[in-house]
Amino acid sequence: MNEEKSTNCLRGLPDTVAFSPDGRALRILDQTRLPGDTVYLDLTEPEEIYEAIKSLRVRGAPAIGVAAAIGLYCAALRFGETDTTRFIEKLKMTADYINSSRPTAVNLSWALGSMVSCADPALGVEENIARLRAKAEELRDADIAACRAIGEYGLTLLHDGAGILTHCNAGHLATTRYGTALAPIHVGRERGMRFRVFCDETRPLLQGARLSAYELCMDGVDTTVICDNMASQVMKNGWVDAVIVGADRIAANGDTANKIGTSGLAILAKHYGIPFYVAVPYSTIDLATATGDDIVIEQRDPAEVSELWYKHRMTPEGVKIYNPAFDVTPAELITAFITDRGIVRPPYKEKLSELFG
Repeated sequence: MNEEKSTNCLRGLPDTVAFSPDGRALRILDQTRLPGDTVYLDLTEPEEIYEAIKSLRVRGAPAIGVAAAIGLYCAALRFGETDTTRFIEKLKMTADYINSSRPTAVNLSWALGSMVSCADPALGVEENIARLRAKAEELRDADIAACRAIGEYGLTLLHDGAGILTHCNAGHLATTRYGTALAPIHVGRERGMRFRVFCDETRPLLQGARLSAYELCMDGVDTTVICDNMASQVMKNGWVDAVIVGADRIAANGDTANKIGTSGLAILAKHYGIPFYVAVPYSTIDLATATGDDIVIEQRDPAEVSELWYKHRMTPEGVKIYNPAFDVTPAELITAFITDRGIVRPPYKEKLSELFG
């Protein structure tokens, strides 16, 4: 693993996921170092790619999907196999290993499945490697196009000067470019529009305070960080015209898994009569998962709550800590889904299925 560091304040948003300049490594922006340092990592080994996804060096459902695709290709360059059957077997094993790094985000398994499916037993190893490279580039380009489309559709729901509340980071840093929940804001900024954005800190990893606030400030957006338990007061003050969040998995009925705390925001938005939007590429919709009850919720290290952000441990030794990464927002609390294929409104079971045509 190679590390490249820059402490310069960038004008514009840095790439989050890409091929290294020589095309033989996965290059990611290490988001565990933000906002203090801008550090890029070049990864080639499956274990490095697994660790980067597991530890949230690269995070966000679309971004980890693209990262896994590029990473699987780069790992395949080093298999050392000349027999196609053994090459594809190793490809499948490596994909399964990388996929086990995060269980909730469907984009990860979807992207890896797309990569494995493009391998052809009738072709030689070199030809299959070329196919993997082309597929990884296709998935990267599709993510950029999807996020741009989400931004365009989402912008139709907003007005110049709108107040927007968001949770976690579903922006440029969570995708290849533009983002999902923050895409309408970035696209609007390209057109000279102005917004007031409130970023929940988003405990326990502070991805709103560290990441959303970072990229929004870099884009010149009027940004205010609030603690998660301040959202009700901000809504009551009349400062929020819309809540926009991303998602890691959407069940066939519209139930949505997103960063822990999202369901509470949806309940508050319903109470205050504020539209609650979920912005996602269609690849985040999992028709094989019937309802939110079927979504596996990742449990993370208790140390994220007790000591990650503190000079000294904040909680007493021996206390129990519950640290789910996500919660599920019921479909009935969601005003609409903003997708790369258009705005989807209820009834969700029928309308989400139609996206897949």
